[in-house]
Amino acid sequence: MKSRLFYLIALSTLVIPMITIFGLKLSGTLKSIHMAELKDRGVPFTVTSIYYILTVYLLYQQSQLDPILWQVLGIITLSIVVLTIITFFWKMSAHMTGMGGLIAAVVVLGLKFTTFQPLYPLLISVMLAGLVASVRLYLEAHKPLEIYVGLLFGFVLCFVGFSWIWA
Repeated sequence: MKSRLFYLIALSTLVIPMITIFGLKLSGTLKSIHMAELKDRGVPFTVTSIYYILTVYLLYQQSQLDPILWQVLGIITLSIVVLTIITFFWKMSAHMTGMGGLIAAVVVLGLKFTTFQPLYPLLISVMLAGLVASVRLYLEAHKPLEIYVGLLFGFVLCFVGFSWIWA
């Protein structure tokens, strides 16, 4: 059951969105898989949001599963949906939104569970976020403000959401 669940989540939130993006590129709908321009981000982000929403709904319907599974994925999905809406107006870093969410998860786990030692996971998460931000800036994929806002948005939304889940 665990492996099937893992493959379902990986397929619906990673593999299928990636295949869809490559399909959009091959069909000419998407100019570049890098989505450097704001107009290139709308369709792929919307399709990815739909896949995430469907996955959360499917997990929600499975009463034998721990609700934390769909709740955590629901918070992640909310961040993707809000990011998608923002993408129609402004280019915020999706990579840094995810990194902010990762840092928030480590912080919340450290605050809520006394047996969890957050120091090293937090250091690794912050260093990884710095690396991702540096690469995004080096590749000129984003401006610094887009990086900072993405990180802050991901952190705040996930911190509040995960704190609510593990209240």
